[in-house]
Amino acid sequence: MTIIMSFERKKILVLGAGYAGLTTVTGLQKKLGFQDADITLINKNEYHYESTWLHQVAAGTIHWEEATYPITKVVNTQKVRFVPAEVTAIHRDAQRVETNQGEFEYDILVVALGFESESFGIEGMDRYAHTITDPQTSLAARQEIERNFANYKTSGDQRDISILVGGAGFTGVEFLGELIESIPDLAKQYNIDYDDVKITCVEAAPSMLPMFSDELTQYAVDFLESKGVEFKIGTPIVAANEKGFVVKENDEETQLEAASVIWTAGVRGNSLMEESFEGVKRGRIITKPDLTIEGYDNIFVIGDVAAVMNGEGEDARPYPTTAQIAMQLGDHVAESIKNKLNGDKMRAFTFDDKGTVCSLGSEEGIGVVFGREVKGRRAAFLKRVIDTRAVFKVGGPFLAYSKGKFL
Repeated sequence: MTIIMSFERKKILVLGAGYAGLTTVTGLQKKLGFQDADITLINKNEYHYESTWLHQVAAGTIHWEEATYPITKVVNTQKVRFVPAEVTAIHRDAQRVETNQGEFEYDILVVALGFESESFGIEGMDRYAHTITDPQTSLAARQEIERNFANYKTSGDQRDISILVGGAGFTGVEFLGELIESIPDLAKQYNIDYDDVKITCVEAAPSMLPMFSDELTQYAVDFLESKGVEFKIGTPIVAANEKGFVVKENDEETQLEAASVIWTAGVRGNSLMEESFEGVKRGRIITKPDLTIEGYDNIFVIGDVAAVMNGEGEDARPYPTTAQIAMQLGDHVAESIKNKLNGDKMRAFTFDDKGTVCSLGSEEGIGVVFGREVKGRRAAFLKRVIDTRAVFKVGGPFLAYSKGKFL
């Protein structure tokens, strides 16, 4: 007599293939054998995009396809089922997820649904400004700029060669750095004097790039201003309209006019979070130290939809949502799931901050790496290293060779 023994593999469901979700999946497929779990990854696109490169797509310094690669290039389909689908509902008590391609049950859920643009309720911003949130919106911003420059040949309207950038945070400053490289070529293409082009950045806060020292920030400002960028710091945007931004200067409202208007100042977690969980603010939910959420030790929340706290008590603040921390969160969750399946204790997440570099185009930048400040060409080189390393970490040497920034 032959005795057949069977067991049911645990169903692991990962929602989102951004930095956090994809790092989780690539970690799981290395740590678990086929017999250990049934792993499913759901993502609305068939490709992963490097969200930290989208400002280059919007400025036109790279093509949108350069910032993407097929998810199947890094997923081991022998161990992971990839489903291109959009998540429409999460039923945490029933352990079930709805998508536009059907329903999926899970034993362990990883929510890494990514970010959306946040207008902070500024009137007209959602309607009149382009955003840099995915390849499509980034490409649309670039096409808008190109159309307006082409129109200038017949219109002669200064608005057509004026660009307004809302926000002088990380994305806004990196976008400006790419613009000052791409716009001179675009102006030359349409026989426009670059000195006639107007690029204005508006920031409500009294200072920009608070993660850097005053010296590094001033270096960035001086460099961008030397290339023609005008900054309006401490200038709140009251509204966006068909002419550009309405801003408040000296307690008076002023109209800033431009045909190309790009909003970079706000992101939030996926809006599905509010529909699925309690205690969510701006699409982010506070996680426990092991990255699960209160009341559900089988649900991990990571990436842009997670508020991972730095410390405890009243002084605790969530870590900023960066690619660096997202990938570390993915690594941690992959290890935690392995421990959970083995009956081992899960540990608390600890962020290893290796530093931050902000590019100012291809040859300039500022940053802090391993506690040391860097600027200029050295910072730009380190930025390319960081970007290529992120691709290597997920996809290995061949993907890093084809998609990295050293070719």
